[in-house]
Amino acid sequence: MIQVRRILYPTDFSSYSNLAYFHAVGLAETYRASLTVVYVVAPGSAEAAKGRDYWHGQLEQVRPANDRIAVHHVLLEGDPAGEIARYAADAGIDVIVIGTHGRTGVDRLVMGSVAERVMREAPCSVLVVKLPKGGGGSRPHVVTAR
Repeated sequence: MIQVRRILYPTDFSSYSNLAYFHAVGLAETYRASLTVVYVVAPGSAEAAKGRDYWHGQLEQVRPANDRIAVHHVLLEGDPAGEIARYAADAGIDVIVIGTHGRTGVDRLVMGSVAERVMREAPCSVLVVKLPKGGGGSRPHVVTAR
């Protein structure tokens, strides 16, 4: 049986990340796992200029309605993919749940993909969540098995 005790949910506060959040919370409820919400600030970026207090405040707002889920908030600085993978290794994370913009072709080559790099570098399983095709909504399409 799969043991999932620690879930890492990296966010960039986009709709793509928000969709992944629903999956992360669902897994945390199903496995009675803890949830760590992480945001990585790239040094010298516009986000870094907002300051650590601002980002701590944003992170603290990310809390599941289910108060039985233990939630931790972590603010890191550096290369997002590298920091997420490093944190997962250091913290003994069982699964990372991350959203993706789903870029392909030249866009992906130019912009890179944090989710793709996390999949390659992470020491654990990675669940990559993307918006449904043609869907700009932020609500997940959920299929339940009975």
